[in-house]
Amino acid sequence: MLFPDFVLEERRVEGQTLRLRRGGHGPPLLLLHGNPQTHMMWHKVAPVLARRFTVVCPDLRGYGFSAKPGPSDDHAAYSKRAMAADMVGLMRGLGFGRFGIVSHDRGARVAHRLALDMPGAVDRLAVMDIVPTLEHFERTDMAFAMGYYHWFFLAQRHDLPERMILRDVEDWFDLHTAREPKGSGFFHPEARADYLAALKQPGTVTAICEDYRAAATIDLDHDRASRAAGEVVQCPVLALWGGRGKIGQWYEPLSLWRKYAAGPVSGHAVPSGHYLAEEAPEAVLAALEPFLAGMPGA
Repeated sequence: MLFPDFVLEERRVEGQTLRLRRGGHGPPLLLLHGNPQTHMMWHKVAPVLARRFTVVCPDLRGYGFSAKPGPSDDHAAYSKRAMAADMVGLMRGLGFGRFGIVSHDRGARVAHRLALDMPGAVDRLAVMDIVPTLEHFERTDMAFAMGYYHWFFLAQRHDLPERMILRDVEDWFDLHTAREPKGSGFFHPEARADYLAALKQPGTVTAICEDYRAAATIDLDHDRASRAAGEVVQCPVLALWGGRGKIGQWYEPLSLWRKYAAGPVSGHAVPSGHYLAEEAPEAVLAALEPFLAGMPGA
């Protein structure tokens, strides 16, 4: 059984319904998933963290079985600012004004924006397999364009990528998640079933595309405004990346994150590809546990 002793529920936040799982006791810890997944990606990590923390694992706006606002010309509903506001509202509704965050992929981009917009809300920030969005786009070269081609495909105008994906969404999922070669049994069957069921929900694929459209437009506006204002992450940052993935090949992740943080930045590669929490949960937990031990009450 995945997520033993966790409660599966829905909550209304910022006018949106969010699906989440919640379990454990102790200081609050928010876990944010990536694309094209749901909160189920944390099934190997969350139960262990719940021994010491109150763990909250939501589906992000547009993903999983959470609300899916429609597309718009400005993509504002899927700005990381709007998605971060969901998370602050969710945690406040649960009684948590300040909390730690562990995040992966798109969820880590939401977490980065949350830490900039609401610095008083974030005690510790762990990000997995990303560098800041602005760095990706401003450093784009042939290697990035070919390796992360989906950034440019998914950001195309509505509804060009949606129509192509929806012709065979399961085949797209398998191709999209094959950054490093993996068999069809790579994801836990229950997690994979949840990912695919969510992708088949009306509006999910469009929401994913809107997320990437926002990243290429309104999110860059927000990120550049933050940079111009000198806004950086105030809390300690842990950056982890897959040693078999692209982030460590293309960048010096810790050096980049230190440009965006006022506090200490630590981290390292783990023996995995992109899906750290599912490929190398022991290594992820070994890095998270001492980092999160610095949270009040931990």
